Amino acid sequence: MDSAIRTADLTRTFRKPAGRGLPPSEFRALDGVTLDVRPGELFGLLGPNGAGKTTLIKILCTLLYPTSGLVEVCGLDVVRDCERVRERINMVSGGEPSGYGLLTIREQLWVFSQLYGLTTAAALSRIDRMIAQYGLAKDAGTRINRLSTGMRQKMNLIRGFMTNPSVLFLDEPTLGLDAHIARHARGFIREWMAEDRTRTLLLTTHYLAEAQDLCDRVAIIHDGQVKACDTPANLIAAHRGGAVYEVSLAGLNGAAESLRATPGVTVSGLATDAARGSTTLRFTLPDDSALPAALQSFCSLGGKVLNLSKHQVTLEDVFVAIAGRSLGTDGENA
Repeated sequence: MDSAIRTADLTRTFRKPAGRGLPPSEFRALDGVTLDVRPGELFGLLGPNGAGKTTLIKILCTLLYPTSGLVEVCGLDVVRDCERVRERINMVSGGEPSGYGLLTIREQLWVFSQLYGLTTAAALSRIDRMIAQYGLAKDAGTRINRLSTGMRQKMNLIRGFMTNPSVLFLDEPTLGLDAHIARHARGFIREWMAEDRTRTLLLTTHYLAEAQDLCDRVAIIHDGQVKACDTPANLIAAHRGGAVYEVSLAGLNGAAESLRATPGVTVSGLATDAARGSTTLRFTLPDDSALPAALQSFCSLGGKVLNLSKHQVTLEDVFVAIAGRSLGTDGENA
Protein backbone atom coordinates (compact mmCIF):
# COMPACT_ATOMS: atom_id res chain seq x y z
CA MET A 1 0.00 0.00 0.00
CA ASP A 2 1.70 3.17 -1.25
CA SER A 3 -0.79 5.57 0.37
CA ALA A 4 -2.72 5.35 3.62
CA ILE A 5 -4.97 8.21 2.50
CA ARG A 6 -5.26 9.48 -1.05
CA THR A 7 -7.55 12.04 -2.63
CA ALA A 8 -7.43 13.40 -6.15
CA ASP A 9 -9.45 16.40 -7.31
CA LEU A 10 -11.95 15.81 -4.50
CA THR A 11 -14.97 18.10 -4.48
CA ARG A 12 -18.01 18.27 -2.24
CA THR A 13 -20.95 20.53 -3.00
CA PHE A 14 -23.89 21.24 -0.72
CA ARG A 15 -27.21 22.44 -2.07
CA LYS A 16 -29.06 25.21 -0.26
CA PRO A 17 -32.84 25.06 -0.76
CA ALA A 18 -34.80 28.08 -1.83
CA GLY A 19 -36.31 30.18 0.92
CA ARG A 20 -37.72 33.65 1.66
CA GLY A 21 -37.65 34.69 -1.96
CA LEU A 22 -34.12 33.39 -2.56
CA PRO A 23 -33.46 30.84 -5.32
CA PRO A 24 -31.72 27.53 -4.54
CA SER A 25 -27.94 27.75 -4.53
CA GLU A 26 -24.84 25.62 -4.13
CA PHE A 27 -21.90 25.85 -1.77
CA ARG A 28 -18.63 24.10 -2.60
CA ALA A 29 -17.08 23.01 0.70
CA LEU A 30 -14.19 21.16 -0.97
CA ASP A 31 -12.75 22.34 -4.27
CA GLY A 32 -10.25 20.03 -5.96
CA VAL A 33 -8.51 18.68 -2.85
CA THR A 34 -5.53 16.43 -3.65
CA LEU A 35 -3.63 14.78 -0.78
CA ASP A 36 -1.33 11.79 -0.38
CA VAL A 37 -0.66 10.61 3.19
CA ARG A 38 1.94 7.88 3.50
CA PRO A 39 1.66 4.87 5.83
CA GLY A 40 3.31 5.63 9.17
CA GLU A 41 2.81 9.40 8.95
CA LEU A 42 1.37 11.65 11.62
CA PHE A 43 -0.30 14.09 9.27
CA GLY A 44 -1.83 17.41 10.32
CA LEU A 45 -4.80 19.12 8.68
CA LEU A 46 -5.00 22.81 9.54
CA GLY A 47 -7.57 25.40 8.60
CA PRO A 48 -9.96 28.02 10.02
CA ASN A 49 -13.60 27.26 10.72
CA GLY A 50 -15.44 26.77 7.45
CA ALA A 51 -12.30 25.80 5.54
CA GLY A 52 -13.58 22.29 4.78
CA LYS A 53 -11.72 20.20 7.40
CA THR A 54 -14.80 18.59 8.92
CA THR A 55 -16.27 17.81 5.51
CA LEU A 56 -13.01 16.16 4.45
CA ILE A 57 -12.80 14.09 7.64
CA LYS A 58 -16.40 12.91 7.22
CA ILE A 59 -15.71 11.79 3.66
CA LEU A 60 -12.54 9.94 4.67
CA CYS A 61 -14.47 8.22 7.49
CA THR A 62 -17.25 7.16 5.07
CA LEU A 63 -19.83 9.36 6.80
CA LEU A 64 -20.36 11.57 3.75
CA TYR A 65 -20.19 10.93 0.01
CA PRO A 66 -17.90 13.02 -2.19
CA THR A 67 -19.52 14.88 -5.05
CA SER A 68 -16.67 13.98 -7.39
CA GLY A 69 -13.04 12.92 -7.36
CA LEU A 70 -11.05 9.97 -6.02
CA VAL A 71 -10.96 9.14 -2.30
CA GLU A 72 -9.08 6.10 -0.96
CA VAL A 73 -8.25 5.02 2.59
CA CYS A 74 -5.97 2.00 3.09
CA GLY A 75 -6.06 1.56 -0.68
CA LEU A 76 -9.85 1.15 -0.66
CA ASP A 77 -12.43 3.39 -2.30
CA VAL A 78 -14.53 5.03 0.44
CA VAL A 79 -17.72 4.74 -1.62
CA ARG A 80 -17.45 1.26 -3.18
CA ASP A 81 -15.61 -0.35 -0.24
CA CYS A 82 -17.00 1.62 2.70
CA GLU A 83 -17.54 -1.45 4.92
CA ARG A 84 -13.96 -2.63 4.45
CA VAL A 85 -12.68 0.90 5.12
CA ARG A 86 -14.60 1.06 8.41
CA GLU A 87 -12.96 -2.15 9.60
CA ARG A 88 -9.56 -0.47 9.29
CA ILE A 89 -10.17 2.99 10.79
CA ASN A 90 -11.27 4.71 13.97
CA MET A 91 -12.07 8.30 14.89
CA VAL A 92 -12.02 10.42 18.05
CA SER A 93 -13.27 14.01 18.27
CA GLY A 94 -12.54 16.55 20.97
CA GLY A 95 -15.52 17.37 23.17
CA GLU A 96 -17.62 14.50 21.80
CA PRO A 97 -20.20 12.70 23.98
CA SER A 98 -18.48 9.98 25.97
CA GLY A 99 -21.12 7.26 25.72
CA TYR A 100 -23.56 5.86 28.26
CA GLY A 101 -23.32 7.71 31.56
CA LEU A 102 -24.36 4.77 33.74
CA LEU A 103 -21.56 2.54 32.42
CA THR A 104 -18.10 2.50 33.96
CA ILE A 105 -14.96 3.27 31.97
CA ARG A 106 -14.16 -0.43 31.57
CA GLU A 107 -17.72 -1.32 30.58
CA GLN A 108 -17.94 1.51 28.05
CA LEU A 109 -14.70 0.52 26.34
CA TRP A 110 -15.85 -3.11 26.21
CA VAL A 111 -19.11 -2.07 24.49
CA PHE A 112 -17.16 -0.28 21.75
CA SER A 113 -14.79 -3.23 21.37
CA GLN A 114 -17.77 -5.45 20.58
CA LEU A 115 -18.91 -3.07 17.83
CA TYR A 116 -15.51 -3.70 16.21
CA GLY A 117 -15.82 -7.47 16.57
CA LEU A 118 -13.08 -8.06 19.16
CA THR A 119 -13.39 -11.15 21.32
CA THR A 120 -14.12 -10.40 24.97
CA ALA A 121 -10.81 -11.89 26.11
CA ALA A 122 -8.76 -9.85 23.65
CA ALA A 123 -10.80 -6.70 24.31
CA LEU A 124 -10.47 -6.84 28.11
CA SER A 125 -6.76 -7.57 27.86
CA ARG A 126 -6.21 -4.48 25.69
CA ILE A 127 -8.55 -2.34 27.78
CA ASP A 128 -6.86 -3.20 31.08
CA ARG A 129 -3.39 -2.62 29.60
CA MET A 130 -4.30 0.76 28.12
CA ILE A 131 -6.26 1.94 31.17
CA ALA A 132 -3.15 1.28 33.27
CA GLN A 133 -0.86 2.83 30.65
CA TYR A 134 -2.87 6.04 30.54
CA GLY A 135 -3.38 6.44 34.28
CA LEU A 136 -7.04 5.41 34.62
CA ALA A 137 -6.62 2.06 36.41
CA LYS A 138 -7.94 3.29 39.76
CA ASP A 139 -10.93 4.87 38.01
CA ALA A 140 -11.82 1.89 35.78
CA GLY A 141 -14.96 1.21 37.84
CA THR A 142 -16.12 4.85 37.89
CA ARG A 143 -19.29 5.73 36.01
CA ILE A 144 -18.78 7.99 33.01
CA ASN A 145 -21.22 10.62 34.29
CA ARG A 146 -18.88 11.19 37.23
CA LEU A 147 -15.70 11.71 35.20
CA SER A 148 -13.93 15.02 34.66
CA THR A 149 -13.52 16.36 31.13
CA GLY A 150 -9.89 15.30 31.05
CA MET A 151 -10.66 11.75 32.20
CA ARG A 152 -13.42 11.42 29.60
CA GLN A 153 -11.07 12.47 26.84
CA LYS A 154 -8.45 9.98 28.03
CA MET A 155 -11.12 7.29 27.77
CA ASN A 156 -12.09 8.47 24.28
CA LEU A 157 -8.45 8.27 23.15
CA ILE A 158 -8.20 4.72 24.50
CA ARG A 159 -11.37 3.90 22.54
CA GLY A 160 -9.64 5.09 19.39
CA PHE A 161 -6.36 3.30 20.08
CA MET A 162 -7.64 -0.04 21.39
CA THR A 163 -8.96 -1.36 18.06
CA ASN A 164 -5.47 -0.99 16.52
CA PRO A 165 -6.77 0.84 13.43
CA SER A 166 -4.55 1.15 10.40
CA VAL A 167 -5.65 4.80 10.13
CA LEU A 168 -6.81 6.85 13.11
CA PHE A 169 -8.54 10.20 12.72
CA LEU A 170 -8.21 12.61 15.65
CA ASP A 171 -10.38 15.70 15.24
CA GLU A 172 -9.16 18.31 17.75
CA PRO A 173 -8.45 15.73 20.48
CA THR A 174 -7.15 18.31 23.00
CA LEU A 175 -9.98 20.83 22.55
CA GLY A 176 -11.02 22.24 25.92
CA LEU A 177 -8.41 20.32 27.91
CA ASP A 178 -6.12 22.04 30.41
CA ALA A 179 -2.41 22.23 29.58
CA HIS A 180 -1.45 19.28 31.81
CA ILE A 181 -4.03 16.87 30.33
CA ALA A 182 -3.33 18.09 26.79
CA ARG A 183 0.37 17.35 27.25
CA HIS A 184 -0.48 13.83 28.40
CA ALA A 185 -2.77 13.37 25.40
CA ARG A 186 0.06 14.32 23.05
CA GLY A 187 2.23 11.81 24.85
CA PHE A 188 -0.40 9.09 24.27
CA ILE A 189 -0.41 9.93 20.57
CA ARG A 190 3.38 9.66 20.31
CA GLU A 191 3.43 6.35 22.20
CA TRP A 192 0.72 4.82 20.03
CA MET A 193 2.48 5.81 16.81
CA ALA A 194 5.85 4.54 18.09
CA GLU A 195 4.43 1.09 18.89
CA ASP A 196 3.82 0.32 15.20
CA ARG A 197 5.51 2.31 12.44
CA THR A 198 2.87 1.26 9.91
CA ARG A 199 0.10 3.12 11.73
CA THR A 200 -1.16 6.36 10.21
CA LEU A 201 -2.76 9.23 12.10
CA LEU A 202 -4.54 12.26 10.68
CA LEU A 203 -4.82 15.10 13.19
CA THR A 204 -6.86 18.28 13.02
CA THR A 205 -6.14 20.93 15.63
CA HIS A 206 -6.60 24.63 16.30
CA TYR A 207 -3.35 24.67 18.26
CA LEU A 208 -0.58 25.33 15.77
CA ALA A 209 2.17 24.73 18.30
CA GLU A 210 0.67 21.26 18.80
CA ALA A 211 0.77 20.59 15.05
CA GLN A 212 4.32 21.88 14.79
CA ASP A 213 5.38 19.63 17.66
CA LEU A 214 3.60 16.42 16.60
CA CYS A 215 3.20 16.27 12.85
CA ASP A 216 5.54 14.85 10.21
CA ARG A 217 3.75 16.92 7.57
CA VAL A 218 0.84 19.35 7.58
CA ALA A 219 -1.61 20.55 4.96
CA ILE A 220 -3.14 24.01 5.25
CA ILE A 221 -6.67 24.08 3.85
CA HIS A 222 -8.54 27.31 3.21
CA ASP A 223 -11.73 28.00 1.24
CA GLY A 224 -11.99 24.29 0.43
CA GLN A 225 -8.55 24.11 -1.20
CA VAL A 226 -5.14 22.87 -0.05
CA LYS A 227 -2.93 25.95 -0.05
CA ALA A 228 0.27 24.31 1.22
CA CYS A 229 1.52 20.86 2.21
CA ASP A 230 4.96 20.03 3.62
CA THR A 231 6.84 19.41 6.84
CA PRO A 232 6.47 22.18 9.44
CA ALA A 233 10.21 22.86 9.16
CA ASN A 234 10.06 23.24 5.38
CA LEU A 235 7.00 25.48 5.51
CA ILE A 236 8.71 27.71 8.07
CA ALA A 237 11.97 27.77 6.07
CA ALA A 238 10.08 28.75 2.90
CA HIS A 239 8.13 31.50 4.67
CA ARG A 240 8.84 34.92 3.21
CA GLY A 241 6.43 36.90 5.32
CA GLY A 242 9.01 39.30 6.74
CA ALA A 243 10.11 40.03 10.30
CA VAL A 244 7.99 38.86 13.26
CA TYR A 245 7.75 41.07 16.37
CA GLU A 246 5.90 41.09 19.67
CA VAL A 247 5.27 44.35 21.48
CA SER A 248 3.63 45.14 24.83
CA LEU A 249 1.95 48.53 25.06
CA ALA A 250 0.41 50.52 27.89
CA GLY A 251 -2.68 52.66 27.47
CA LEU A 252 -3.37 51.82 23.84
CA ASN A 253 -6.35 49.66 22.90
CA GLY A 254 -6.47 50.66 19.25
CA ALA A 255 -2.98 49.43 18.38
CA ALA A 256 -4.23 46.43 16.40
CA GLU A 257 -6.49 48.58 14.23
CA SER A 258 -3.64 51.00 13.63
CA LEU A 259 -1.35 48.20 12.50
CA ARG A 260 -3.97 46.52 10.33
CA ALA A 261 -4.41 49.79 8.46
CA THR A 262 -0.71 49.83 7.59
CA PRO A 263 0.07 48.30 4.15
CA GLY A 264 2.14 45.10 4.32
CA VAL A 265 1.61 44.56 8.06
CA THR A 266 -0.20 41.46 9.36
CA VAL A 267 -1.42 41.14 12.95
CA SER A 268 -1.30 37.48 14.03
CA GLY A 269 -1.88 37.77 17.79
CA LEU A 270 -3.66 40.08 20.21
CA ALA A 271 -3.94 39.77 23.99
CA THR A 272 -5.05 42.29 26.60
CA ASP A 273 -4.25 42.42 30.31
CA ALA A 274 -6.98 44.42 32.04
CA ALA A 275 -5.21 44.32 35.40
CA ARG A 276 -2.05 45.91 33.98
CA GLY A 277 -3.88 47.98 31.40
CA SER A 278 -1.64 46.65 28.64
CA THR A 279 -1.99 45.17 25.18
CA THR A 280 0.37 42.64 23.59
CA LEU A 281 0.54 42.38 19.82
CA ARG A 282 2.31 39.88 17.58
CA PHE A 283 2.74 41.19 14.06
CA THR A 284 4.73 40.72 10.88
CA LEU A 285 6.44 43.57 9.04
CA PRO A 286 7.65 43.46 5.44
CA ASP A 287 11.20 43.87 6.79
CA ASP A 288 13.08 45.33 9.76
CA SER A 289 13.22 48.78 8.20
CA ALA A 290 9.45 49.16 8.74
CA LEU A 291 9.76 48.87 12.54
CA PRO A 292 10.47 52.57 13.34
CA ALA A 293 7.31 53.64 11.49
CA ALA A 294 5.23 51.06 13.39
CA LEU A 295 6.59 52.24 16.74
CA GLN A 296 5.98 55.86 15.77
CA SER A 297 2.35 55.03 14.99
CA PHE A 298 1.93 53.64 18.52
CA CYS A 299 3.49 56.71 20.10
CA SER A 300 1.43 59.11 17.99
CA LEU A 301 -1.70 57.45 19.38
CA GLY A 302 -0.54 57.97 22.95
CA GLY A 303 0.81 54.47 23.60
CA LYS A 304 3.85 53.59 25.66
CA VAL A 305 6.07 50.67 24.63
CA LEU A 306 6.71 48.40 27.62
CA ASN A 307 8.56 45.62 25.83
CA LEU A 308 9.63 44.80 22.29
CA SER A 309 11.06 41.51 21.03
CA LYS A 310 11.79 39.87 17.71
CA HIS A 311 10.73 36.25 17.26
CA GLN A 312 11.57 33.29 15.08
CA VAL A 313 8.96 32.42 12.48
CA THR A 314 6.51 29.75 13.67
CA LEU A 315 3.93 27.62 11.91
CA GLU A 316 1.30 30.13 13.03
CA ASP A 317 3.08 32.91 11.14
CA VAL A 318 3.07 30.71 8.03
CA PHE A 319 -0.62 30.00 8.49
CA VAL A 320 -1.48 33.70 8.87
CA ALA A 321 0.47 34.51 5.71
CA ILE A 322 -1.52 31.88 3.77
CA ALA A 323 -5.00 32.19 5.31
CA GLY A 324 -4.93 35.91 6.09
CA ARG A 325 -5.78 35.50 9.78
CA SER A 326 -4.80 33.54 12.84
CA LEU A 327 -6.26 30.15 13.62
CA GLY A 328 -8.69 29.72 16.50
CA THR A 329 -12.04 28.27 17.36
CA ASP A 330 -13.64 31.69 17.00
CA GLY A 331 -11.31 33.16 14.40
CA GLU A 332 -8.92 34.53 17.02
CA ASN A 333 -5.76 33.04 18.48
CA ALA A 334 -6.27 29.69 20.16
